[in-house]
Amino acid sequence: MTHHTIAPLDGVRVLELGNYIAAPTAGRLLADFGAEVIKVERPGTGDELRNWRLHKGTTSMLYRTLNRNKKSVVLDLRTGAGKQAVLALVAKCDILLENFRPGTLEKWGLGPEVLNEVNPDLIVTRISAFGQTGPLSERPGFAAVAEAYGGFRNLVGDPDRAPVRVGVSIGDSIAGLYAAFGSMMSLYQREARRRDSAGAVPLTERIIDVALNEAMFSMMESLIPDYQAYGVDRQRVGGRMEGIAPSNAYVCKDGASIVVAGNGDSIYQRYMQTIGRPDLAEHPSLQTNAGRWAQREELDQAIGDWAATLSGAEALAALEAAGVPAGPIYTAADISTDTQYAARNMIQKFDVSTGEETLPAVGFPGIVPVIGDQSLPIRNLGPDLGENTQEILGGLLNMDAAQINAASGREEALRP
Repeated sequence: MTHHTIAPLDGVRVLELGNYIAAPTAGRLLADFGAEVIKVERPGTGDELRNWRLHKGTTSMLYRTLNRNKKSVVLDLRTGAGKQAVLALVAKCDILLENFRPGTLEKWGLGPEVLNEVNPDLIVTRISAFGQTGPLSERPGFAAVAEAYGGFRNLVGDPDRAPVRVGVSIGDSIAGLYAAFGSMMSLYQREARRRDSAGAVPLTERIIDVALNEAMFSMMESLIPDYQAYGVDRQRVGGRMEGIAPSNAYVCKDGASIVVAGNGDSIYQRYMQTIGRPDLAEHPSLQTNAGRWAQREELDQAIGDWAATLSGAEALAALEAAGVPAGPIYTAADISTDTQYAARNMIQKFDVSTGEETLPAVGFPGIVPVIGDQSLPIRNLGPDLGENTQEILGGLLNMDAAQINAASGREEALRP
């Protein structure tokens, strides 16, 4: 079997009504593995992500990345024709993805009950800031707010400074992962019940409700049990991980930073021998992780002093020889030339038009997880706005030119 024939979700059709990052991330994951994902965008501007981090042209690399392997259809949901086109597409889809503020679909006359009348097998996956129920459900909110509500932001940064944000939209991305997982879980349940002649899955079980704050909260490990059982309220610890030592980042003499995770008991012994501190390896109070955490400042000082005498490459070579987990802190430039990423096809090259010029051989992140020995090939980058409108509305829905113009907002645009 070649990579081009590996498509576990071939035959699954998804209607993506979402924009920004969360729902499009879920759609991208499904599209990566063969689902036909039809992305609905508003006339004129399309998904606002097209303009985020836009350096040239009309479509950002961020949009191209998060919307790869999809089809773009322009529909004007403010019009009756646009809504009818959505319902016609719903009748032919397995999953609908959306990340609007709760109540928006209902306001448009496209709530789950309406969708269910059109397609009683449809899986409706909804992503919002705080979920579809509860006292905060109607509040708008981006991932930055959800990361704060979920407890994540409080743990990021140094203890003597205000909390900081990580450099990617981690809350949206994790919510997208949960949305894709929930969609596939519901799809499996639907197909299993069909196979067992167990009857249809009730609508309430086909609504997947993903809240951004809960997605982040679910990643917080034992934050709440530790607090409620022992009164331990975790705080920011900079580059360390609470209760684990020694594990941190260190600056070498050439300015390179490395990360070393030497917190396992046997690893710690080799680690201290490698940095020339057998006294720390043998000290009775440092034989357990709890003891090492209590003396983390002393350990970090010793490791930092050692790292400062070597280049990053020299330090990593010594640690690798001793079997101590360590690695460089990569930049985009480092990842671009890394042999491990290259060996697994994790950077895939495309010529990209900005609308003004064509940029040759631009690298894009590969598909995860790997099936086989390499990342599956990306079929296409995020499409131009409305690139597939004719194909989907004319081909899949058999609409004529006038109907397509009405549904996509062109009719209004053509009026004098």
